Amino acid sequence: MLLSSRPRLVLVTAAAAALTLTSCTSREDSPAAPSSGGGPAASAQSAAPSADGCTLEKTGYPKVDLKTAVVGFSQSEKEANPFRITETQSIRDEAAKLGIASDKLLVTNAQSDLNRQISDIKSMLDRGAQLLVVAPLNSDGLQPALDAAKAKKVPVITIDRKVTSQACTDYLTFIGSNFVEQGQRAAQAMVKSTGGTGKVAILLGSSGNNVTTDRTKGFKDELAKTPGLSVVAEQTGEFDRSKGQSVMEQLIQSHPDITAVYAENDEMGVGAVNALKTAGKTPGKDVKIISIDGTRNAVQLIVDGSYNAVIESNPRFGPLAFQTLQKFESGEPIPASIVITDDQYDETNAAQKVGNSYK
Repeated sequence: MLLSSRPRLVLVTAAAAALTLTSCTSREDSPAAPSSGGGPAASAQSAAPSADGCTLEKTGYPKVDLKTAVVGFSQSEKEANPFRITETQSIRDEAAKLGIASDKLLVTNAQSDLNRQISDIKSMLDRGAQLLVVAPLNSDGLQPALDAAKAKKVPVITIDRKVTSQACTDYLTFIGSNFVEQGQRAAQAMVKSTGGTGKVAILLGSSGNNVTTDRTKGFKDELAKTPGLSVVAEQTGEFDRSKGQSVMEQLIQSHPDITAVYAENDEMGVGAVNALKTAGKTPGKDVKIISIDGTRNAVQLIVDGSYNAVIESNPRFGPLAFQTLQKFESGEPIPASIVITDDQYDETNAAQKVGNSYK
């Protein structure tokens, strides 16, 4: 997988973002860029309010006016991935919509380096951040940064990946998908696409985070209900397109009888499609492809017939993240976890819904 799927001051193009989101924290002064796209923002699954949730009173944190506060956003990975691009842009877009001044939003990118993300967060705190939204690189390891935020009584929301720390003690809440359910839905789509028989390869996400663990568990547990489908290989592609392609090339050589691929994100799935085409196979037909995310590239491949299904993982966290911060500052109880709803694309709806995908 936390936390995407928004998560506004002056906006930057994706290319400029890759340059400006450096190791040092900055209040950015860059030209405007496109919004996070026309698809729907992440929305919480309906649930009764949690009376015993985390509150401003319970934490003892000072009350902050969201519109005048300094807000920090810590991105975990380089923005070469459509999920990360859309996630960051969603945070920017929503801050702008709320009227948060450009010099009040701090944005950093850890470039897939845990120590750098810890340093980024501490740097934002030193620069006066009063509220933090964090897309964790790993589920473990961020405790020093969370401790620093706690010491300064700064609430932290994590998005798209969970941390193993304590909600309402070390951080406020997690906002993101039910990753086990995503894996289950991917397995169900696999059964439908294959007719319930075949040999499956799994392209695993990066290790050390709950997204990979949960998507793998959900998929395997659900697939076990269909004896005709068996997992014959699994290898990490680290949520990366080129790595996914390279791994798929190896798997084609070692397991030429593979008839289906489950990629734990779209980037690896697209990489697998490239590898299969190079090998003379027809993805979507000879080898069924199911993945998770909802990027434009993958959804368009369904339309084109080279892909079979995509389980959405919505990265447009901005509105829900800021809404949650506002509720907390207003004294409302916040649950330890806010699970969002995710859509699904397949041959029956991809052409109609491709505009909801992100790129």
